Amino acid sequence: MTESPRETIERSLDDAKDALARLRTDPVLIDAVQRFADAVAKAFSSGGKVLACGNGGSMSDAMHFAEEFSGRYRKDRRPLPALALSDPAHLTCTANDYGFEYVFSRQVEALGKEGDVLLAISTSGNSPNVINAVAEAKKRSMVSVGLLGKGGGRLTELVDLSVVVPGRTADRIQELHIKILHIVIEIVERNLVPENYEDS
Repeated sequence: MTESPRETIERSLDDAKDALARLRTDPVLIDAVQRFADAVAKAFSSGGKVLACGNGGSMSDAMHFAEEFSGRYRKDRRPLPALALSDPAHLTCTANDYGFEYVFSRQVEALGKEGDVLLAISTSGNSPNVINAVAEAKKRSMVSVGLLGKGGGRLTELVDLSVVVPGRTADRIQELHIKILHIVIEIVERNLVPENYEDS
């Protein structure tokens, strides 16, 4: 039977509420989020940077995450070195010359160094270009964090820190991903710029 628009709205909100409740009550996942934030704060504190990658909506999340650091989040502070691997000229050049599976790993090879963090975002955990980026990060002694879904896929065993959220569909997974990214940003800011939170 076809849902009415009202039924779709209510079911979608109920699904999102259930997914968030599962995140809220999973101590292993909450610990992973804290360790994710700690890794980012450590990188910034020691002169490192964060690189982020993903495909489609996950690319949008990577860009969102990076701009909150390099721009601003809630209040003014110095910009923090974070970059989404999203340059369209690089992506199309590398896809054309080497193959789409290398669009992120080539940038990690060019920009990454020991002490940096690579955030690898994938709802399936099986994206070949993200997997290759993680492999390149390991060669460079970077810390790799996988923000994943659907059980984590192949990336679960490849990254240094796996953050696997619940959810059956990409949209629910991505909604939890952006919630986690905002939480990580706040934790990092509270660590590095505590004065921004004195009134909160």
